[in-house]
Amino acid sequence: MTRRNDLDWLRVIAFALLVIYHVGMYYVSWDWHVKSPAANIAPEPFMLLTSPWRMSLLFLISGVATAYMLQSRPQGLLRRRSRQLLWPLLFGMLLIVPPQAYYQVVEQLPGGYDGSYWTFYGKYLTGYHGFCDADGCLRLPTWNHLWFLPYLWCYTLLAWLLWRLLPDGALQGLRAACGRVLQGWGALWVPVVILALARLLLVTRFEQSHALVDDWYNHAQYGAVFLIGFLAAFSTGFWQSLQRLRWAALLLAAITYALLIYSWYFAGYNDDNTPPMWLRLCLRVAWAVDQWTAIAALLGFAYRWRAADSPLLRYLTLAVFPLYILHQTVIVVLAHQLKPLHIPAGWEAALLITATFALCLVAYELIKRSALLRPLFGLRARPEVPSVDQVAGATAYGDR
Repeated sequence: MTRRNDLDWLRVIAFALLVIYHVGMYYVSWDWHVKSPAANIAPEPFMLLTSPWRMSLLFLISGVATAYMLQSRPQGLLRRRSRQLLWPLLFGMLLIVPPQAYYQVVEQLPGGYDGSYWTFYGKYLTGYHGFCDADGCLRLPTWNHLWFLPYLWCYTLLAWLLWRLLPDGALQGLRAACGRVLQGWGALWVPVVILALARLLLVTRFEQSHALVDDWYNHAQYGAVFLIGFLAAFSTGFWQSLQRLRWAALLLAAITYALLIYSWYFAGYNDDNTPPMWLRLCLRVAWAVDQWTAIAALLGFAYRWRAADSPLLRYLTLAVFPLYILHQTVIVVLAHQLKPLHIPAGWEAALLITATFALCLVAYELIKRSALLRPLFGLRARPEVPSVDQVAGATAYGDR
């Protein structure tokens, strides 16, 4: 086994895009914790460029990572992953996420909220559900953007159970069958069919809540791509097929993205004037095609760089998890504090993006030097130089 540096790079890029996306959420008409006075629909087509596939890509990469971890260090996997995912989740819910909820209440509570942060924090810790508006009540405490962690833990548990409970050779047989199906054009159309069925059957029945227990459409799409990564991780035919079909996948992703944008933003449809049912069904299929073919194109183009290591990549691979934990709170706090300055939206967005990356990287430099903080941000208690056979740490939330 060798380190999959291509997946390292894609993971770093996907999380960088997540920062930009969450800054964008401040400026669009969609609901979010704080909103710019200049928020409008103009940036939304650019937001939709990554919306269908960004999180799915991260779950697929994590599925590959889990397969490598079970191959190289199966004993104690669940204990290690629980430490890496659940401790940061609990720490984040206790200390990192509350400022997001506080500023949401300050900006959006009907009639306003003039209590101090510490008064709010006391209500947060006691599970207060009295912050309500026309859309419902804010449920506290919350994990907000950290929802990825419990979902990934659950999917890791599923993979571990497959490894633990299936008869000897059954998992290998399942991987071999998956590899045969996901070869050639099957590497494109089979996942598209799975994701299209999930969207057609579930997206209107189950609102995307990120609440874990009732989020069945998200489980259908994210669990599916996680399992594809887990089962196809060692299938050379799958990865080579994606490399051969990368241009076709990119073309399909571009076409379906254009269809989504044109059929919604440039055809006069909106939340009050929805398209006819036949068009909505077509757009759900187009979303699934865009979702997978964009991932397939990225994996296909990156595959040739699977052995391209660098000191920068090794640094970013370790830094990306603390950055993920911190970034949304940094964005929310900065956005709220910058609002009275009335900076033009374009300049303000550039400042938010730059400042978020800078502050999170400075924080990472402090975190990695603290034996107390490292486990709370998903890092090993002691620094360690990764060796070439630690593939698992290259593609998920680091087996570090």
